[in-house]
Amino acid sequence: MSAPPTPKSRILGTGHYVPEKVVSNVDLEKIVDTSDAWITERTGIRRRHVASENEVTSDMAALAGRRALEAAGLNAADLDMIIVGTISGDSPMPACAAHVQQKIGAGDIPAFDVSAACAGFIYGLTIADQFIATGAARCVLVIGVELLSRILDWQDRTTCVLFGDGAGAAVLGPAGDDGRGILASRIFTDGSLAHALTIPGGGSAEPLTPEGIARKRNKVHMMGQEIFRVAIKNLTSASTAVLKAAGLTSGELDWVVAHQANMRIITQVSDRLSFPLEKFVINIQEYGNTSSASIPIALDEAVRDGRITEGQSVLMCALGAGISWGATLVRM
Repeated sequence: MSAPPTPKSRILGTGHYVPEKVVSNVDLEKIVDTSDAWITERTGIRRRHVASENEVTSDMAALAGRRALEAAGLNAADLDMIIVGTISGDSPMPACAAHVQQKIGAGDIPAFDVSAACAGFIYGLTIADQFIATGAARCVLVIGVELLSRILDWQDRTTCVLFGDGAGAAVLGPAGDDGRGILASRIFTDGSLAHALTIPGGGSAEPLTPEGIARKRNKVHMMGQEIFRVAIKNLTSASTAVLKAAGLTSGELDWVVAHQANMRIITQVSDRLSFPLEKFVINIQEYGNTSSASIPIALDEAVRDGRITEGQSVLMCALGAGISWGATLVRM
């Protein structure tokens, strides 16, 4: 294999936040036709965290962002840009990132959202890496955050059992000469599958009406089997693409941080990559699917508990609405 490429940016610090309130599978048995055994067997999820009534998306994002800055030994004044991956911001306009900018006390720097759902953090990392590589920015805060509990139909067991609320963040800065940093990123979209995971109402194609709200058109709709099928295929192909671009094999990986959507998906990706499941960072049982927050929450937990250490190679991969997907390979 060829030598790994020289990274242009690296992760300086990570952070995350999840709400205190926990909703277990047993709690869901009381409000929807499901069971703890059914959810656990089919998804691997046992509980999820749900925001309190006085929490909004930007609150969670700001807390995760501050923790990432603290871990990096930096403050908001050091930032050149804020990128927030989310599809559940405080409001349709302005960007959630604008509220985060104000809440963490950053200057008049560009702050914008990326709407790639579960792939939002991977998209954000890829964008930040490009800005740093060109010298247009030196320090970028990338956040993945979702407050999905307010856009779910809590009577739809195909969706409400899956998702949770939370935020994760990473601060990126210029790479040094020690080989640490983002080695490769690849992102993709297939709009022909846009119908498979969507919030159909509320945009120009279907403005909200009382009838639409009654039909839950402003809530998440998902074709689970279709997403399951393409997730395994596309996460594997994107992961293979970044390994090839970085000149590495799966045998040279230390960890995989895959999107925490479904334990069966993670198991299938493990098999297809020929990478042992015990080297996957897995927390789906505790948080469920937190969409764009999924990867940065898992990454930060593994960094803070000492599993992921300096110099290790970590593959991150995710797939979300669009459908959009991608993978990033980083040496920590």
